[in-house]
Amino acid sequence: MRFNYGYEEEKPGRNYDLNLLKRLFIFGKPYKLLFFWSVILVVSITLLDLSLPYITKIAIDRYIVPREVTREDILKQGGNKAGSYRASLSDPDVRNLLSKRNIKFKDKETYALIPADEIRKMDKEDIYILRKNDLKGVGIAASILLILVIAGFCLNFFETMLIEYAGQMIMHDLRMRLFKHIQDLPVPFFTRNPTGRLVTRVTSDVQNMHEFFTSVIAFVFKDIFLLAGIMIVLIGINWKLALASFTVIPFVILASFRFSGRARDAFRTLRIKIAEINSRIAETIGGIKVIQLFGKEDENYERFKKLNHENYIAGMEQIRVLAVFMPLIELLGSVAVALVIFYGGISVLDEKVTLGALVAFISYMKMFFRPIRDIADKYNILQNAMSSAERIFIILDTNDTNDSKAGESGYSVLSTDRHKFDTIKSVEFRNVSFGYVPEEEVLSNISFEIKAGEKIAIVGPTGTGKTTLLNLLTRFYEPSSGRILINGTGIEEVPPSFLRSKMAIVMQDSFLFSGTVRENIARGKNGIKDQDMDHIMDVSNCREIIERLPQGLDTVLSEGGKSISSGERQLISIARAFARDPEIIMLDEATSYVDSETERRIEIALNNLMEGRTSIIIAHRLMTAQRADRIIVVNKGRLIESGTHEELVRLKGFYYMLNNV
Repeated sequence: MRFNYGYEEEKPGRNYDLNLLKRLFIFGKPYKLLFFWSVILVVSITLLDLSLPYITKIAIDRYIVPREVTREDILKQGGNKAGSYRASLSDPDVRNLLSKRNIKFKDKETYALIPADEIRKMDKEDIYILRKNDLKGVGIAASILLILVIAGFCLNFFETMLIEYAGQMIMHDLRMRLFKHIQDLPVPFFTRNPTGRLVTRVTSDVQNMHEFFTSVIAFVFKDIFLLAGIMIVLIGINWKLALASFTVIPFVILASFRFSGRARDAFRTLRIKIAEINSRIAETIGGIKVIQLFGKEDENYERFKKLNHENYIAGMEQIRVLAVFMPLIELLGSVAVALVIFYGGISVLDEKVTLGALVAFISYMKMFFRPIRDIADKYNILQNAMSSAERIFIILDTNDTNDSKAGESGYSVLSTDRHKFDTIKSVEFRNVSFGYVPEEEVLSNISFEIKAGEKIAIVGPTGTGKTTLLNLLTRFYEPSSGRILINGTGIEEVPPSFLRSKMAIVMQDSFLFSGTVRENIARGKNGIKDQDMDHIMDVSNCREIIERLPQGLDTVLSEGGKSISSGERQLISIARAFARDPEIIMLDEATSYVDSETERRIEIALNNLMEGRTSIIIAHRLMTAQRADRIIVVNKGRLIESGTHEELVRLKGFYYMLNNV
C-alpha cells in the first residue's frame, strides 16, 4: 500500500462497485431480518400507491361520468357523439321518475339507457334521484382513498423506523470497526496520514454509508416494484397508449448512463477535497502558536483559500452534473405526459379510451417518472457512498497492524509457554538496524543486553536514534534487520498488547486525555481502589498538586492536559505509570522543560518508579546518566561505547568529550 506524506488524497484508479457493495452488505448481514420486513412494508406501500389512481379511474368512469355509447347513437352537431346514461331499473325511485316524467329510454330489462339529451332536460332533483347511487359510489371511493392514504402513512412510518434503525446500527458497527482498526495500526501509519484525513473517514465517510443503507436499499426495491407495477397496470388499461408513453424510456436510460460516470468522478473529487480541508484545519489548530508567533496567518490563509477554492470547484462540478441531469429527467417526464394527453385525448374523443382511463394514465405517468427521478437521486447517493466506501476500505485493508505481524508460531509460544514471560529477565538488541525512510538508516547494527532490575542510560547527540530504540522496543516500529529478544524470544513472536502490558514510558512532553485526573491515572490499569490510588499519589509525589486542583482527582482536564503545567502533567503521567505497575520503565528525558523545584519532585517520583524495575533512561543531561548502572553511548546511529560513568570517563572517549563540552 502506498501513502503520501502531504494533504493530497490518494485517488483510487478503478471502480470496484460490485466488490464494494458485497463488502458493505457484510455489515448489513446482522440486520437482514429488519431489511426483510422493510422490503415487505415497501411492497405493501407500493401496492397502495398503485391502487390510488386506479380507484380514481373507477370513480370517474363508473360514478362521475358513467356514459355508455351505443351503435344507435348518432353524430350530433359539432361532431360530438352523444352518449347514454345507464340507470338501474331495480331502483323503484328511478322507475317512478322514468314513468312520471315520461322520459324516453331504451329498456334493457335490468337497466335503462337514457340519452344525454333527456338528462339535460331534467332538473336537479330528478338528476339527484337518477344518480344517487353514483353519489354514493363517489363517497365510497373517496372513503377508500382516505383509508388507503392513512394506511400508507402508517406503513411508511414503520418502514422508516425499521430502515433508520438498521442504518444507524450499521453505521455504528462500521464506525466502531474502523475506529478499532485505526487504533491497532502501527505508529508509522499515523506519520504518513494526516489527522484530518482519518477524522473524515470515521465521520463524514461513515455518514455517507448511513445514507446508502437507509435511502438506497429499501427505496430501490420500492422504486423497482413501483415501475414494474405501473407498467403492468398501464398495459392492462390500454396497451397502445402504454407503448406510446414508453417511447421516452430509452432516452432516460441513455441519460442515466451518460451522467453516471461524471457523477462518480465529481463525488470522488469532492470527498478528496473535504478530507484535505479537514487535514489543513487540524494542522492549523495544532500549530496555531507557531503560526501566530511567526506571523504566518496570511500565508496560511492563502494556502487554505486555495484548497477551499478547489473544494468549491469540485462542488460546482457536482452541482453542474445534477443541474443538467435532474431537469433532463423532468423534461422527459413532461414529454411522456404530453404524449399521453395528445394520444389519449384523441382516443377519448374517438371513444376508444374512457376519461377515467386517461386521468389514471396521466397520474400513473407522473408516478412512473417519480421513481425514475428517485433512482437517479439514489444513484447519486450510491456514487457518493461508493467514493466514501473506497476510502474506508483503503483504511480497513491496511493490514500492517503490529498484532498481525505476530505469526501463528508467536501466539503458540505465548499460549504454551506463557510462564516464560511472567517476569522479564532480559532484553537484548541483537544487530538491530532501522530507518524511518528506506536507505536512510537511523540505527546501524546495534547490540546490547539489559538484565532484570538493571538501570541503563542511553546518551548521545540529538538525532542519533536514542528515542528510536524505545520505539523499537515497544514495537511502534519494526527493525529493518536484526532482532530484539525478550527472555531469549523474539518480540515479533509476541503480540504487542501483551508485550506493552509489561512496560510503561514517561516522555518529555507527556500526553493527558480529556477527562478527570482520576481517569487519566487509571488508564494505566482498570479497577484501582481508593486506597491504591492514595498510595499511587504518594509514591508518584503528586498528591500536593492534585489536592491543589479545584476538584482534586475529579478535576476535569482539557485535551492534552493543557489546562495544567508541563511539570504537573509529568507527575500525573508518572502516577499513570505507577498504576500500570510495569516491569520495564522507559524514561525519555522526563525532567526536561520544568523548573528546579518541579524537577526535584519529578526526580523523587522517578526514583520511586524505577525502584526494583528494569529501567531505560534517555538522558540528554549527563547528570541523569551518572546514576545509571550502565551507560550506552550512541553516535550517528551506532553504539560506540558502553560502561559505567567512571569507566567511560577513564576511557577519555566520546562520552568523556560530551562531559567536557
